[in-house]
Amino acid sequence: MISVEKQMEIIKRGTVEIVPENELIAKLERSVKTGSPLHIKLGLDPTAPDIHLGHTVVLQKIRQFQELGHHTTIILGDFTARIGDPTGKSEARKQLTEEQVLENAKTYERQIFKVLDPEKTTLTFNSKWLAPLNFAQVIELSAKYTVARMLERDDFDKRFKEGLPISVHEFFYPLMQGYDSVALKADIELGGTDQKFNLLMGRTLQREYGQEPQIAIMMPIIEGTDGVHKMSKSLGNYIGIDEQPGEMYGKTMSIPDELMVRYFELVTTVSLDEVKKIANGLENGELHPRDVKMRLAREIVGIYHGQEAALQAETEFKRVFQQHDLPDEIPTFNVTEDVLEDGLIWLPKLMQLSGLCASTSEARRLIQQGAVRVDGEKFDDPNHKIKPVKGIIIKAGKRKFVQLM
Repeated sequence: MISVEKQMEIIKRGTVEIVPENELIAKLERSVKTGSPLHIKLGLDPTAPDIHLGHTVVLQKIRQFQELGHHTTIILGDFTARIGDPTGKSEARKQLTEEQVLENAKTYERQIFKVLDPEKTTLTFNSKWLAPLNFAQVIELSAKYTVARMLERDDFDKRFKEGLPISVHEFFYPLMQGYDSVALKADIELGGTDQKFNLLMGRTLQREYGQEPQIAIMMPIIEGTDGVHKMSKSLGNYIGIDEQPGEMYGKTMSIPDELMVRYFELVTTVSLDEVKKIANGLENGELHPRDVKMRLAREIVGIYHGQEAALQAETEFKRVFQQHDLPDEIPTFNVTEDVLEDGLIWLPKLMQLSGLCASTSEARRLIQQGAVRVDGEKFDDPNHKIKPVKGIIIKAGKRKFVQLM
């Protein structure tokens, strides 16, 4: 193992808060002295089928711990996901079925190993220790925390003051996540800044069960391609790690310049020294923002698709968006009679059906922003209907095309 000082430099890369830092240093010193790796924990609730770049901020930190020689356990929260994390929610989450959770978990398992080293990762489900708990043990667990402390949590406090319902089962979510740390005897737990309450619950419960409390490391919530809101599939500002290389490259090129260094630091494997050089080069004008962003796009695509695919995506991007050519291969869509009304179709509906947008509301936003062209003609009326003539090319944003058949 490398020195504690060097480990701390790597661990602190991009982190927002370490609670408490002095205890982490003590754990690392003991680890180096004894040659025993620390046990790092990350819980992921498979509540949705796909992982985007925002999720990988924590995964990249886990990867760094693996490279430092520590042991990592990823908990796929099949049990907790059926309740749903109430963090940041103004109402109780819709409970998922066991079948939905397990299907999502299969996708998560495949995607997380695009970042993590499978040989250094233990993957487990928290139903392994939560499901067998009997009612007496659940009561014992719930007795270790008070309702008053639960209501200190921002989302619960806000709902309570506004007279909004809080179901009793929602109080069990942080208790269950904390109990995961007890079951694993975790040394460190990672999560986003929005997970601070849940991570500190792990420390509290470990003390209650006679264990040395874990260290809580909070990572930032990264902004999406719009540069304003957190990356979210529902907002359409996400970069999915399963997306095609060209789409991933193009989306990366659309982020605001001021986010480039942050993306390098949080979602790539570029060394910290190199990130600092990039930041300095941008600040003193030695590096052109366009060139830096193209490198960022190559780095991101390379992680998930390989360097050859990254270079191909870059070549295609230059040809289409710098030389204003159409891509060599444009997806096609056949408009069937059953979706037509008097031979016409509502443009947002056509964009949704053809896969240009995930929803008609996203399509309406793009049209209102002037980001939609039909055979080169810009449309800004979200109520527009068109006659779907064979050969028409619809362009949404800077990167998405479809040709009607």
